[in-house]
Amino acid sequence: MDAVPLWAQILGLIFLLFLSGFFSISETAMMALSRYRIRHLASAGSARARLVLRLLEQTERLLGVILLGNNLVNSAASALAATFAIYYFGESKYALAIASAAVSFAIIIFSEITPKVIGAAYPERIALLVAPILRVLMVVMNPLVWTTNLIVKRLLRLLRVAEKTADRAISPEELRSLVLEAGNFIPQKHKSILLNLFDLEQISVEDVMTPRAQIEALNLSAPPDEILHQLATCYHNKLPVYEGEINRIVGILHVRKAMTLLGRQEALTAEDFRALLAPPYFIPEDTGVFTQLQYFQENHERMGIIVDEYGEIQGLVTLEDIIEEMIGEFTTSMPGAARADGFDWDENGVCLIEGATTLRDINKHLKLEFPLDGPKTLNGLLLEELRDIPEANVSVKMEGCIVEIVQVLNQAIKIVRLIKT
Repeated sequence: MDAVPLWAQILGLIFLLFLSGFFSISETAMMALSRYRIRHLASAGSARARLVLRLLEQTERLLGVILLGNNLVNSAASALAATFAIYYFGESKYALAIASAAVSFAIIIFSEITPKVIGAAYPERIALLVAPILRVLMVVMNPLVWTTNLIVKRLLRLLRVAEKTADRAISPEELRSLVLEAGNFIPQKHKSILLNLFDLEQISVEDVMTPRAQIEALNLSAPPDEILHQLATCYHNKLPVYEGEINRIVGILHVRKAMTLLGRQEALTAEDFRALLAPPYFIPEDTGVFTQLQYFQENHERMGIIVDEYGEIQGLVTLEDIIEEMIGEFTTSMPGAARADGFDWDENGVCLIEGATTLRDINKHLKLEFPLDGPKTLNGLLLEELRDIPEANVSVKMEGCIVEIVQVLNQAIKIVRLIKT
């Protein structure tokens, strides 16, 4: 110690603390780094990002280098402090204890907590900076790291602890959380579309269909003049066609093709319209929306008739219905039909809606929590709750609001008033 001046010993101790801090900040930055962000930088041509990815692919060796280096440096710092205390203050147990406590405190503050906080705050910048140094250390310390890992593996085998590789796959729930926590990094509209895509896995075609009672269809049993009038005033491009009653759907009529019959002078018959029909496309009622979207694509269809287990018609769903479920309303609504985004609370906390409105739309736009595991519409929920077909001016309290029945028509609740409580 006589040959080494005091300032050199202090500088040596500071240098060891700096090395310890380097290993701490490197460990935190490399482990806190976003793999997706660094892959993006690597694909954009960043050589250092590609180096970081290679290091992360060898996580066991990387951590071995960092932990070994950190512990060796900390041990050297403690030994240097102890030697310093013994040389200058003698073999006093108090001096040795104070020196050890001082070095431990310095390691915790300057080499552990502070570097790790910085590494967690700027993981990408620091990881790109330290990657070349870590790569050199992995080469230099490879024999020591290999020996250490070998001992650890043998010890784990002796203790019958199975080694498991980290699962890098991300679940849909985790991906949804990432989207929700993206903040201002993703525009609100884009975020809404992404979240709606996740919801497609949870709902069936029943949740987005046009109910049977609201289907506009053509009856071939009707007089030709009545059929032509319906075609002339029809809102849709395609119409389901049935014979006699709605459960006997015989095809799908393209309205534009049918309009060519309007100029004919001779008498029209049902067979003239039947010749223009395309085969109907039927869908089981419990088909998932996302699955049905794929079926529409594979079968080159745009409209499906939904049937239950007995073959009874339940409703109709189109490709546009599913797309609107993802991105919101973008087509013009049929006259008299309620738009999904056309209702909200007024200044008095009251909302007037149709009984056929789906509970999903009500929950989405009015921030309510009606149950979705039973009836799909407000009409169905009220009928299930009351167990009877009610008359007008009947009210019930449900899910944080008062539900007042305003109009009942043809054994169905037509108009409902919701009042916030």
